Amino acid sequence: MDPVITARVEAIKQLAHGLSNRVAVMDRAFNIVYANEAAWAVDEKQDRHQQHAKCYEAFAQRTDPCGTCPAVKVFETPGVQCVSCSGNGDGTACGMHQAFPLADQNGTVASMLVLFDAPSNTKRRNPSPGISAVPVTDRLGDLIGRSPIMQQLFDMTRLVADSSSTVLIQGESGTGKELLARTVHTLSGRCDRPFVVVDCGALPETLLESELFGHVRGAFTGAVTNKRGLFEEADGGTIFLDEIADTTPTFQAKLLRVLQEGEIKPVGGTRAMKIHTRVISASNKDLAELVKAKAFRQDLYYRLAVLPLYLPALRERREDIPLLVQHFVTASCARHHQPARKIGESTMRALRDAPWPGNVRELQHYIERAVVTTAGPWLGCEDLVSGDIENEDESLRSASREAVAQAERIRIIDALHKTAGNRLKAAKLLKISRASLYNKLRAYCIE
Repeated sequence: MDPVITARVEAIKQLAHGLSNRVAVMDRAFNIVYANEAAWAVDEKQDRHQQHAKCYEAFAQRTDPCGTCPAVKVFETPGVQCVSCSGNGDGTACGMHQAFPLADQNGTVASMLVLFDAPSNTKRRNPSPGISAVPVTDRLGDLIGRSPIMQQLFDMTRLVADSSSTVLIQGESGTGKELLARTVHTLSGRCDRPFVVVDCGALPETLLESELFGHVRGAFTGAVTNKRGLFEEADGGTIFLDEIADTTPTFQAKLLRVLQEGEIKPVGGTRAMKIHTRVISASNKDLAELVKAKAFRQDLYYRLAVLPLYLPALRERREDIPLLVQHFVTASCARHHQPARKIGESTMRALRDAPWPGNVRELQHYIERAVVTTAGPWLGCEDLVSGDIENEDESLRSASREAVAQAERIRIIDALHKTAGNRLKAAKLLKISRASLYNKLRAYCIE
């Protein structure tokens, strides 16, 4: 079996062992690669040793394939994140509820993870006690949504929470990747341990390494004391590496070693230190595409994406907008000590139809601004959706990039002053290659 698929199946085994939910993994030929105890416990006559049987033989007592199984879309539709199988006729005789793709090291969907309906929703007669359907809920942790795509995400989040495997969260900016990471941590057995957030895109490579791994006294100019890294601070808990796609190849190589060996070495140190920190990473870019373009390490990608989660854009779940609006209005009014505000049907319709390129974060900011800057019991369309949304969002991103660039420029100039203009020594001080320093000198117009 492909090593990436093997790693993911092993992670799923850890997750699904002991769960009352029915979970299985099937390959492209619908052979059962793995099924947990609950999946085999639905029928007393079911043979639990049918590990290499077809799913329709083991779970639907059929000798021929189901005629209209919707799960085949996992293999047939490129880029699909999840397939809902409920209520699709003949193909759900085995009780499939949702199917999720599992890609191999070449990015090809080679297997699928399947969640089943509770036995009471299937054609089984004697369901095992203690197995029940997960009710539809408006929220999971700080995530809000009743749409099918969010319910699917809630199911997967519950499933991955108790594992120690790495999780990769992908989704556009503003969809709530940090909220999802925090929810995974809160639902896990690590919830009483630290949850540490690192914005990888906001720090230069030299600072990022020191922040994550720590440093010893004298490791570089300004290192006057030993410093614990954030991996050590999060020991026993979870570290969330946001915008992981913005890291350099050099840093990616060091992070890969941390994930492989389970240990860190402070900058300037000689002794490695064992850590027991769960890594959740996130990116608003498609890492699989970056791997194909040789812009991200393939081996690191598969280490990070053992359990991938996808956060949909707001336009993919417009039916959740009224829920989100009501939540944000209530929270904003309470935070700013204002009486409860109301939103009319026409205004809510306009909010559902708005493009929201900044996703949930943008919606939240617009509602907060309207609550603070207007008076009266009602919030109208003109209060909520005025202004050039897209240009405003881009200006914020541009300001952030400029701040990071300015900080790096100052560090380079400082290094050149300390080395009397010796570029080789300055590059060593900055812990970058001489070629990288030359490129930055040109980019920042430093003479």
